[in-house]
Amino acid sequence: MAESCRGLKMFTTVVLLCLVFVHASGSDDVHPLSKISIHMATRKLSESVTIKATPKILGLQGEDTQWVNVTIVNPNPSVADWVAVFSPANFNSSICPKENVEDQSPFLCTSPIKFTFANASSPNYSTSGKAVLRFQLINQRADFSFALFSGGLSNPILVAVSNFISFANPKAPLYPRLAQGKSWNEMTVTWTSGYDIDEAIPFVEWGMKGARQDRSPAGTLTFTRNSMCECKDYSSDNRRYLDRQVSRYTYRLGHILSDGSNIWSKSYSFKSSPYPGQNSLQRVIIFGDMGKAERDGSNEYSNNQPGSLNTTDRLIQDLPNYDIVFHIGDIVYANGYISQWDQFTAQVQPITSAVPYMIASGNHERDWPNSGSFFNTPDSGGECGVLAQTMFYVPAENRAKFWYPTDYGMFHFCIADTEHDWREGSEQYAFIERCLASVDRQKQPWLIFISHRVLGYSSSLDYALEGSFAEPMGRELQKLWQKYKVDLAFSGHEHLYERTCPVYENQCVNTETSHYSGTVNGTIHVCIGNGGKSLDTFSTVVPQWSLVRDDQDWGFVKLTAFNHSSLLLEYIRSRDGSVHDSFTISRDYSDVMACVHDSCEPITAKT
Repeated sequence: MAESCRGLKMFTTVVLLCLVFVHASGSDDVHPLSKISIHMATRKLSESVTIKATPKILGLQGEDTQWVNVTIVNPNPSVADWVAVFSPANFNSSICPKENVEDQSPFLCTSPIKFTFANASSPNYSTSGKAVLRFQLINQRADFSFALFSGGLSNPILVAVSNFISFANPKAPLYPRLAQGKSWNEMTVTWTSGYDIDEAIPFVEWGMKGARQDRSPAGTLTFTRNSMCECKDYSSDNRRYLDRQVSRYTYRLGHILSDGSNIWSKSYSFKSSPYPGQNSLQRVIIFGDMGKAERDGSNEYSNNQPGSLNTTDRLIQDLPNYDIVFHIGDIVYANGYISQWDQFTAQVQPITSAVPYMIASGNHERDWPNSGSFFNTPDSGGECGVLAQTMFYVPAENRAKFWYPTDYGMFHFCIADTEHDWREGSEQYAFIERCLASVDRQKQPWLIFISHRVLGYSSSLDYALEGSFAEPMGRELQKLWQKYKVDLAFSGHEHLYERTCPVYENQCVNTETSHYSGTVNGTIHVCIGNGGKSLDTFSTVVPQWSLVRDDQDWGFVKLTAFNHSSLLLEYIRSRDGSVHDSFTISRDYSDVMACVHDSCEPITAKT
């Protein structure tokens, strides 16, 4: 038997249109692009000012990213001058919709993808009027131009526009993203291209390495600005099945054009997933709250996710040494800027094209007032989960609700969606119990619960100030974790690392700190929300259940299952790859089945 990849095409030609979002002055979650008052920009082009971009054609050797040099000559320079990247190149503020912006200032319509100040790499610019800047561009399916503004960000005056540049194949299928399907023998791939539905037919060519390659059709989804805050069920797909052996598969993405010709992506490869219970070395990466950053140092999120490239590059470097990734919410921090999703998928492509990249829903993917999210905040910038659920595949019954189970060899994962109600009596609570109850612990001894927000234990300053040491109402799930003997509960949201003892009802139930064996009488909670976002701080109060805390650096967790009775957790700092916390679990099936407090079925007098 073989495997089919489900293709997902995004037709997002107008990649620079932003969504309406609430500007929160002073917050570190304010998108730097929102500081630019584009809607107030004036146009005063000057023949004495020049800005030129080279080379004009990018990707002639098939590259999907390339560096561009931008040369500026300005006889009237200022330290407030800045250069913006636009795509499509022919931007015009007249396309802005006529909307009341009093409650949403500054309102952005045609926003640059990114920007930098003219003196960023040429400190003498303000006196010489000459500068050479370097920008890294990715293929965003449209041409580019560079614009020089004076007057700072709040009173922008457009003084010069560069020549247009473009990629040689702007519509090519790009940025593949693998994901585990609804069962162990299903693999899904989504990707991005510039072809509209009636322009080309997408497909995947795949097969075992060195063997005949088959073709499978792919589905097509599109989104535009008007798609946001319309959470829909995207659950249809096409798939076949993998062999039970762990095999290496190769694949490439294609589109059949109307003239019968084919457009191809690069070739990629992945390993088939182990079947449930398979006894092999299995390695899992888990982190949250990473976001993205620009390698060229330009301004958009480089100040808000300073550790993003650390984590990305460390995982790329270590790619042969793990098998699946869980990015547990707050993925891009795009806040409604569609172009940021392209930037992110390009950044993580070496990872997502080679191993399953599973995601969970965070507040910055889903939350928006009066949209059905559990928290009535504007954190998604109006995305309402649409971009996350379209860009990335998860095997949920209803993908507008990001809760789902997935198996990986000896692991069984239950992924919750903290942006929808999880309390007892809710639809999600019923799912969580079904997911936890469905595992066969003899085959899959390692039962893992994942959520974005902390539903268990955290001594971060934010939660300490609330007096809750967790998300309010979060611990309603404690009796389920205890009943089904959940080994580990992972969360993000708080931008730090923290590991608890095996804990139940605020009490450590095991005095060990580095090696655990015997009965499962409590769940170890791990907050790993320091994937790249600016770091949070801990409370000065250290609860007795908090064993290890790190709010000084970025990192991720690596789980290694050696067999059915031996598991290793390592917390790795992404800056240098050093291990800053670790512990092992060793036990037998009888230890998992042993009766402990609040984890056994009630026994009646008749019994």
